[in-house]
Amino acid sequence: MSLLLLQMTVVLLTALGCGWLAQRVGQSRVMGQIAGGILLGPSVLSRVAPQAATALFPPSSLTALEVLSTVGLVLFMFLVGTELDEQQVRRQRGSAALASALSIVLPFALALAIAAPLRARFAPGAAAVPFALFLAIAMSVTAFPVLAQILAERKLEKTPLGTTALLSAAVSDLVAWLLLAVALSLVPHAGEAVAFSWRALWLAVYGAIMFGVVRPLAAWMARRYRDRELSYEAFGCMLALALASAAATEAIGVHPLFGAFVAGLCFPRVEAWQRLVRTRLETAVSLLLLPLFFALTGMRTRLDLLSGPSVWVWTGLVLLVAVAGKMGGAVLGGRWTGQSWRDALALGALLNTRGLVELIVLNIAYQAHVFSPTLFTMLVVMALVTTAMTTPLLDVLKVTAGDREAA
Repeated sequence: MSLLLLQMTVVLLTALGCGWLAQRVGQSRVMGQIAGGILLGPSVLSRVAPQAATALFPPSSLTALEVLSTVGLVLFMFLVGTELDEQQVRRQRGSAALASALSIVLPFALALAIAAPLRARFAPGAAAVPFALFLAIAMSVTAFPVLAQILAERKLEKTPLGTTALLSAAVSDLVAWLLLAVALSLVPHAGEAVAFSWRALWLAVYGAIMFGVVRPLAAWMARRYRDRELSYEAFGCMLALALASAAATEAIGVHPLFGAFVAGLCFPRVEAWQRLVRTRLETAVSLLLLPLFFALTGMRTRLDLLSGPSVWVWTGLVLLVAVAGKMGGAVLGGRWTGQSWRDALALGALLNTRGLVELIVLNIAYQAHVFSPTLFTMLVVMALVTTAMTTPLLDVLKVTAGDREAA
C-alpha cells in the first residue's frame, strides 16, 4: 500500500508541475499532464534513472494504478455524458452540422486509405476490420473536454465560433464512441469466442434498457423534482448507475467507458443538478485520478521505438493525414456555409484538438492488442502535436473573445 501511495504522490506532483509549466508557455494544463506522463515512462525516467524507475514503478505494481485510472476514466466519461446537450446538437444547423460531418468523414476516409499499409508494417497480427476502425476513430476524434478548456481559457465559449466548435466536437465524440463500441465488438476477447452477432444483440438489449427505461425515468425525475436540490442519496444512486452501466458494457465485451458515457447521457437534464455533479466530481477526477491514466500512457509510450528514417516517415504521414483530414474537413464545412477563411481555419484548429479522448481511444486499442507498441507511440506523438498546435494557431489567426461575428 505504501508503494501505491508513493506512486500516486509522484504522479500528482509531476502532473501539477508539468500542467503549470504548460500554462506558462501558453498551452492547456492537460497538455502538460500528458507530457508529465511521458516523463515518468521508459522514454525519460527509465533512461535517466533506470533503478529509480524500476523501484518506483515495478511492473507487478501497475495493476492497482490501472484499476484506479479506469475508475477515474469511468467517472470522467460519465461527466462528459452529463454535459452533452443533445437538444442543442439536434437543433444545430449550418456550420456546426456540416463542419462536424466533414471533420468526421474526411479523416475517417483518409485513415481507411492508409490502414492496410500501416497494418502490414506495424501490426501484421491485428485483424483488418477492427484495425481500420480503430485507426479511423483515432484520426477523426476531437477531445471535447480539452477543447472546452481551451475555449474557456480564451473566453471564447460564448462566441459563435466557440458554440460552433463545441457542438461539432459533441457530435464527433458521440459518433466516435458509437463506432468504438462497434470496433470493440469485433475484437475477440481472450478465453472466449462470443460472436459479434451475440455482442450486438446484448448491446441492443442494453441500449433498450438505458434509453427505453432509465432515460425516461430520469426525464420524469427532472420534470417532477427539478426545483429541489439533488440529495446526497440521489447523487449516490446516479454514481451507482454509472458504475453499473460501465460494468454492463464491460460484460458485453465493449469498454466500460462506453457504459459510463451512456449513463451520463441518461442523467436528468437539470442545470443545478449537472452543476452539482460537476463540482463534486471534477476536482477529484482531474486532479487525482486522470493523472494516473496519463502516467500509465507514458509508461506505454516508448519514443525509442521511433528509430530509423522509415518509422519517422510513417509518423509524419500519420500526422499529415490526421491534420489534413480533421482540419480540412472543418475548414471545408466552414467555407461552404459562408465563413471567412480566417474563421474557417480557426474552427479547423479547434476541432483538430485531440488530447485526452484520443489517448483513451489509443489505450483501448493497445489493450485490445490491435495497435503495436510502435504504432501506439506514433499515434501518441500525433495526439500531442495536434493538441499543441491549437493555441499557437489561434494566436496566429488572432482569434479573441471580441470576435463576436466569428463562425
